[in-house]
Formats: sequence, structure tokens, C-alpha cells
Amino acid sequence: MPSVRVDDALVPYGMKGSGPGLVLVHGTGPGAGITWDGVVDRFTDARTVITPDLSGSDPAQDDGGDLTVEALARQLDAVIGDAGTGPVDLVGYSLGALVAAALAATRPELVRSLVLVAGWAGPGDEYLRNLTTVWRRIAGDADAFGRFSTLTGFSREFLNALGPDAVEGLVPNLRPNRERLRQLDLNLRVDVRDLLPKIRARTLVIGCGRDLTVPVENSRELHAAIAGSEYAEIESGHVVPLERPEELVRLVTEFVLRPQ
Repeated sequence: MPSVRVDDALVPYGMKGSGPGLVLVHGTGPGAGITWDGVVDRFTDARTVITPDLSGSDPAQDDGGDLTVEALARQLDAVIGDAGTGPVDLVGYSLGALVAAALAATRPELVRSLVLVAGWAGPGDEYLRNLTTVWRRIAGDADAFGRFSTLTGFSREFLNALGPDAVEGLVPNLRPNRERLRQLDLNLRVDVRDLLPKIRARTLVIGCGRDLTVPVENSRELHAAIAGSEYAEIESGHVVPLERPEELVRLVTEFVLRPQ
């Protein structure tokens, strides 16, 4: 797997397919694999899909200091440069949506189109602040941490359709470790509100109508803050790449491949 060194971090990234670059940016969690592996192959006929593992993911290496959206955006910038496929279509999910938005605002020449999935803009949602605070504070109990992320990450309908055995299989996917806590700490303080009016790339914001982690109103606020952006909603919980992959792929593909 290729990697690029940025500041004090070594950032690995996957690369698959052919054609112009499509970069998929992960959110809070172990990294790109758990977020995107189920959908990568659906884009590779028309795009070279790039999946970076930014600082805070398990594969990345750095000094373990506090994460910032600026540093993660620099890492994303470096991955695009190293892959040599820019300008790119850029898709950010959850925390990755804020990183993608920051890059689009500060390096507009790198971003051909932008898709922000289940993101938010910054402080102001007391539900989101309290949920993240609780998630952070139960980190001493690995089982409770995993159950909480499963409970809030997926819709009730999706969990019931899976059944108990499959749901139990989801619980270990998000374990508390130093990297998860760094990500959650960043989630509590990250703020890209001042950057959103600077975005000039053609933008689609996708909200998740049954999102219990980042309520859908946050996506609607992102849409309102980005001039000329388009908006779509999927009836899904937060982890839409796993819960509603077909709908997500369709929306991204139709938007990215639309003639400009």
C-alpha cells in the first residue's frame, strides 16, 4: 500500500480502478476499510478510487498529539498529490465530511466536485455535543462503547432486520483506543463554519433521515451554508455506507458523473 509523509504523520492510502480520481474520506473509526470497503468496487469502472487512512485511523502513524481539521486536510492534500490523479471528486463521510470541506475551501484547484455525507459544521448542536461527550466518557468499558456506537450508528429498523447474532457481530467494530479518543476529542471542538462560504466546487450534501449520531438537521445546515449546493436525503442511520450502500452509491455516481 502506498503512503505519504506529512508533517509528523505517515498516511497510507489504497488506490484501485482507472480514470479520474475519486477520493473517499473516512469518519470516526478504525479507518477507510471499515467505512468504504463495501462500496469501493462500485466506482472503479469510471474512477480511480483513493481511500486514505488519515491520522486517528489505526493504520496511520504519527506522534499521537491532538488532531486538527487543518492537519487532516493537509494529509488529504498530500495523498491527492502523491496519487497524481488531481483534481478529484471528493467524498467525505461524517468527520471526513468536515475534512473534505476544509480542503475544498482552502485548495479549490484540487477538488472537481464535493460530496458531504452525514456531516456537520461545528459547535451548536447540544444533542451532538452531549452524545459525543457520553461516548467519550464510557471509553473505559469496551463493550458499552461498542454497543453505544452500534445503537446510535444504525437505525432501529436496520438493527431489527439484522437480528441478534448479526448485531452482536457489529459491536466489536468500534473499540475504544487512543485513536478513537483523539477522534472524539476532535469531534467535540472541530469547526469549519467560516470555511463553508469559501467552497466553490460543485457540491452535493447527503443527510441521513434516521441518523442518531449526527442528526440530519446538521446536513441541512451544511447545505444552507454552501452556496449553490444540492441536497439529498437517505432514510438511513448514520453508517449509511453499510446500511444503505446502493442508495449512497447511486447518489454519488449520478452526481459525480453528471456532465458539467
